Amino acid sequence: MDNSGKEKEAIQLMADADKKVKSSGSFLGGMFGGGHHKVEEACEMYCRAANMFKMAKNWSEAIKCLNAAIDIYTDMGRFTIAAKHHISIAEIYESELVDIEKAIAHYEQAADYYKGEESNSSANKCLLKVGAYCAQLEQYQKAIEIYEQVGANTMDNPLLKYSAKEYFFKAALCHFIIAVEKYEEMFPAFSDSRECKLLKKLLEAHEEQNSEAFTEAVKEFDSISRLDQWHTTLLLRIKKTIQGDEGDLK
Repeated sequence: MDNSGKEKEAIQLMADADKKVKSSGSFLGGMFGGGHHKVEEACEMYCRAANMFKMAKNWSEAIKCLNAAIDIYTDMGRFTIAAKHHISIAEIYESELVDIEKAIAHYEQAADYYKGEESNSSANKCLLKVGAYCAQLEQYQKAIEIYEQVGANTMDNPLLKYSAKEYFFKAALCHFIIAVEKYEEMFPAFSDSRECKLLKKLLEAHEEQNSEAFTEAVKEFDSISRLDQWHTTLLLRIKKTIQGDEGDLK
């Protein structure tokens, strides 16, 4: 079946699903008055229609069908399934329509539903998506809150605690960026200073977990402006958080 055929079938499925919803009466009436199975069937049809629209690359109609299913599932109290559909919509926005703000909104909604169902692992996965995108969009404070939240959620779990250090590391990097931007705004001349350029090189090396680049940046700065023991001690502490670091600045 070509794309036009898939889209035609999807339109018919969507129309049939709409009819089933209307014939079942209100959602609550449908649930308690014998129309529950019609509502269930309508949800399945909306999902099948969404998949057909996806194959036809008609993203807006696919999203419309998924939202229709979400409305029904949330009214039925089936938040885990609703969360999965929110993720499906988020994936369309991030990969096909490239609307990251809307993708974030759907990942956040999915996370809320998962948390309500105590599916914390699934909620954390959605939140990490949000955190990554917020950092990319320079919404650093929101990214920090998310990474700290997920880090706190995982640090006491024997199976997940080793991931917590990564989340706190990302939160720290966001703090680092906020600090640099704050001081550049307070004192514009700071932007062109050797000190600011050093901080940015250290941040880049840290993000890439490149201890050699970190050391090289410090050595280059120190060859012109000597670093005292206080600076060296703090820089060494930062460098030691890079994976596989040997622990010196030579």
